[in-house]
Parts: sequence; structure tokens; C-alpha cells
Amino acid sequence: MLRRRINYTAKEMAEINVTPLVDVMLVLLIIFMVTAPMMQAGIDVDLPTAGYVTTREETRLIITIDKKGYVYFDKKVIHPKLLAEQLKAYFHGARKKVVFLRADRSVPYGKVIEILDIIKKSGIETVGLVVRPERR
Repeated sequence: MLRRRINYTAKEMAEINVTPLVDVMLVLLIIFMVTAPMMQAGIDVDLPTAGYVTTREETRLIITIDKKGYVYFDKKVIHPKLLAEQLKAYFHGARKKVVFLRADRSVPYGKVIEILDIIKKSGIETVGLVVRPERR
């Protein structure tokens, strides 16, 4: 049996081929761009339902009361006694002051009124109550 020795005279490639790397990175970028808006984590609140619901595309300050009674000022827990100070600092110099109040349906009515009273005493002209639309 005759053995042949094959001589490879071609140059070895010393560079990394970045084209597949760029392709993979672009696919990952597109996946993250599509899924990022769907991953908005918020405060878990079971909103009450209402037949008449208005929607606004504008973003405003949202104060949330969860089922344990914790008060959230724009997704951060705050003590109710500090709420008035935070509101005054947040709306300092603003002409139109609008706050949306979200409360879990299991929160006692008195707690909601207490927070609503603090908001109104802070000089907020408009307070909207956030509800879930009724299914038909």
C-alpha cells in the first residue's frame, strides 16, 4: 500500500471570523428589544373593576396601595407620613398637578381615604382612581 504525504501549503487562518459573532449579537439584540417592553415589573395590585374607564397615554405620578397596606410613591415604598413632603418636592414649580391612585380591592376604604386626604392636602388639584375595565 502506497502512502501519500499530503503537504498543505495554504496559509493557516490566524484571524477570528467575526461575521457569525455579529449575526448572533444582532439576533440577541432584536430579541431583547422585543421582549423588554413586556417585562415591566410592577406592584402586584388586584384593581377593582368599573364599567366606565378612561385611558390616557400620558405618564403621570402613580401612588399605589398594595394588599398589605404598603404605600408606593412611583414604585418605591414610602411611609404615609412622608407622602406629603414627597409630593410637594415632586410637583415643586409644576403648573398642573395630577396624581393617579391605585389601590388593591382588599385595602380597607379608610386607608384609601387617608391617602387621598394626604394627597389633597398636599395641593394636588386632580386625583384619578385607577381601575380595571369591566369584562363584557
